[in-house]
Amino acid sequence: MISRIRIISVYLFSSLFILVNLYLIVRKEFYWANLLPVLILIAITYFISLDKILYLIILATPLSVYLSANEFGMGVFLPTEPLLFGVLLFFLLKLSYNSHYDLRIIRHPVTIAIFINLFWILITSITSEIPMVSFKFLLSRLWFIVPMYFVGILLFTRYQNFRYFVWLYVGSFLIVIIYTVIRHSGYGFEEEPGHWVMRPFYNDHTAYGAMLSFFLPVLAGFTFFRGYKFSTRLTSAFFFILFSVALVLAYSRAAWISVAATIVVFIVILLRIRLRLILGVSAVLIAIFFYFQQQIIETLERNEKESSANLVEHLQSISNISSDASNLERINRWQSAIRMFKERPFWGWGPGTYQFLYAPYQRSKEKTIISTNAGDLGNAHSEYIGPLAESGIFGMLTFLAIAMATIYTGIRVFRRSRQLEIRIFSLTAMLSLTSYLVHGFLNNFLDTDKASVPFWGFIALIVALDLYHSGKKEDAPS
Repeated sequence: MISRIRIISVYLFSSLFILVNLYLIVRKEFYWANLLPVLILIAITYFISLDKILYLIILATPLSVYLSANEFGMGVFLPTEPLLFGVLLFFLLKLSYNSHYDLRIIRHPVTIAIFINLFWILITSITSEIPMVSFKFLLSRLWFIVPMYFVGILLFTRYQNFRYFVWLYVGSFLIVIIYTVIRHSGYGFEEEPGHWVMRPFYNDHTAYGAMLSFFLPVLAGFTFFRGYKFSTRLTSAFFFILFSVALVLAYSRAAWISVAATIVVFIVILLRIRLRLILGVSAVLIAIFFYFQQQIIETLERNEKESSANLVEHLQSISNISSDASNLERINRWQSAIRMFKERPFWGWGPGTYQFLYAPYQRSKEKTIISTNAGDLGNAHSEYIGPLAESGIFGMLTFLAIAMATIYTGIRVFRRSRQLEIRIFSLTAMLSLTSYLVHGFLNNFLDTDKASVPFWGFIALIVALDLYHSGKKEDAPS
């Protein structure tokens, strides 16, 4: 009797929904009600399988589209950010109901560094010049970190889930690459259209190139790991080649630099070069730069190679600080940020406020043809200088602490683990993060889902490997 009532109820509600939806479509031309069953299914999934929501977020990230404030009241990436916010709320509600959470995660150096960084963002949001902007920045940082790091670690207690993470993101990214290459081919693969043909999925070629270079180490690791089937390695090799070609066509010089730096780091790790020697060589190079600073700048100023479709000339234009508008504008943004820092070195101007406040700190002689006072063409173009202006010296130092703790942990897992797949995962994840951290000197994208989802997710993997899968095996939470 009860089962018959349930069946009748399902048919009744389904028929009612179909009738109402037909009325809305035919009479009101309102089509959004079609999403209601999907929303109900997603809401149920939050309660029964949160890991499936994370997988959905990862799959949707490369294809997400940004709706600006003019269209939605506030800028938001759809559908990822509402899903991430839902995970944040559900996780906090679950903690309030059942406060059990593995304390080893809380006590881990990377987690401590993240807590300190978030705490300082909170403090500088209170002292912010525009508190509403800063608290929105803090909230968005939370809905990236909590789902992808704190929930992500629980996902990676079964470390094989990392393969699902990578293939979901890469498989979805493939659609964007095909779309971009087809559009780009219509313009003869010229350099200028290469800056925007990836829209609306990626804002420009720099963010697109950053994520292409981010996944190259992982794809290389999957290709050369003999523990996988031949078909898996062949597929990985195909994706590696495709991503490499797409990276070249992206004309993103910052991404090319990050790949070169990643190769150098890989060689250093492979040869087990001591940290003392690395620091010594770095100190010598820095000293040489400052000693010959004037001569180096004069040499760079003589370089007048412009960005172009010629790959050699485009590569040479990296050091053009005399006429290349992109390079000069980046320097203009950095100089403005440093002037802002000098005025408020401790508290900064508030997280997320740089783009609204930097205009008066520009100098007319440093402006370029792409300079703006409206704050609508990006931010400080650096993951390090940006926090320096917005959250003071501790804003930059706390982010650096996260980066250093993560890299150190990744190297420790790589050297300590005896299982080859775990070594491959830790090494390639660390190299991917290194690629982004080097790229972060020239651009910053951690306020977007495109970069934040893989960035915090890969950090979560490294911490999970360190806690549960390297050295002495410990019990992992369910």
